[in-house]
Amino acid sequence: MVQPERALLVGVQVKRPSQGRPRRISLPLADSLSELSQLANTAGARVIDIVSQRLERASQTYVGKGKLEELRLLRNSFDTVVLDDELTPTQQRNLENALGGDTKVIDRTALILDIFAGRAKTHEGRLQVELAQHEYLLPRLAGQWSHLERLGGGIGTRGPGETQIETDRRLIRRRIQKLKLQLNGVRKHRALYRNRRKSMEIPVVALVGYTNAGKSTLFNAVTRAGVSSEAKLFSTLDPVTRSGFLPGGSHVLFTDTVGFIHKLPTTLVAAFRATLEELHDASLLLHVVDVAHPRAVEQVMVVENLLADLGLQDKVVIMVLNKIDLIPGATDLSGNAVRELAPHGVTDGVLISAVDGIGLKGLIQRVEDELFKVTPTDSNTSEDATIFMSAGTGAGEQT
Repeated sequence: MVQPERALLVGVQVKRPSQGRPRRISLPLADSLSELSQLANTAGARVIDIVSQRLERASQTYVGKGKLEELRLLRNSFDTVVLDDELTPTQQRNLENALGGDTKVIDRTALILDIFAGRAKTHEGRLQVELAQHEYLLPRLAGQWSHLERLGGGIGTRGPGETQIETDRRLIRRRIQKLKLQLNGVRKHRALYRNRRKSMEIPVVALVGYTNAGKSTLFNAVTRAGVSSEAKLFSTLDPVTRSGFLPGGSHVLFTDTVGFIHKLPTTLVAAFRATLEELHDASLLLHVVDVAHPRAVEQVMVVENLLADLGLQDKVVIMVLNKIDLIPGATDLSGNAVRELAPHGVTDGVLISAVDGIGLKGLIQRVEDELFKVTPTDSNTSEDATIFMSAGTGAGEQT
């Protein structure tokens, strides 16, 4: 039986970040490391310890000298060091050299890319993940050849190493170009499909939200789609669209999408452009929030910032406050967990429990009310059409 990799997690909070790095919505360091632990477990690693540090400014080895020495002393107790941020190629190379030996160093971005690679089931999904992986790897190729540097020069270490790096770079650039061409074809195909839907005047309701907020459970509840709704990060990677009907009989399409996360790699956002463009043509967005999560406010802000980055800040959005079954007595917006969201514009969110069916009828009625403001009525539906929904549908964990 293959033993899981022993992973040591390391997080750093920098008071003065490096210039040129984009500002992000920040979770407290402890919460960010807790999320990193979930990611590591999802990838199949066994977390043996978590180390954190606060620094005045960014370090060329990610951690300070004292913490680096601590990691050296612990080196025999772990196989892999997982860092809570995306490292620059220089930082990663410096840390690998400092730790020495066969210690593997990966950052949060590489970890998320690895999870996505394992989750991708469709040809399109695999193309998108591979593109993101190659674009991440390209500037880090020199580090892949650091073992040649440790040989100390001499015969066989001067020319060949550099030649091989350049060869690899050409191969990867060529593969990136091919993947982009293939994904451009996917985009065109999706655009044709969206145009056909538009001509039929069928409104599209897209579910967005932080990973593990319960999107897939809600999606199953309103469509009976039966998509995976396990309680794990990124259980849905490839978008799924299913049809349903509103209380008034109008035909509607629901689309489940990949969940967002704190420090989502920019390479993934760019690679998944073809998929995320589906959101641009949605008539309405349902922003699903795990209202029972202690960091619900920060998760809302992460999603809203990513939507803005995608140019979706002006979309009609219904805030769906999910998992109220985990909050005793949560029947209106007066509860502490939801009241904290009010300063962020969540004053008319819809409280639901996708797993218990609580509030789903009210949510669907709200969807119909909003759609009639922005979408023509679909008159080609039967009068006795009913929404694909029942209180027991989607029972289980909410993801």
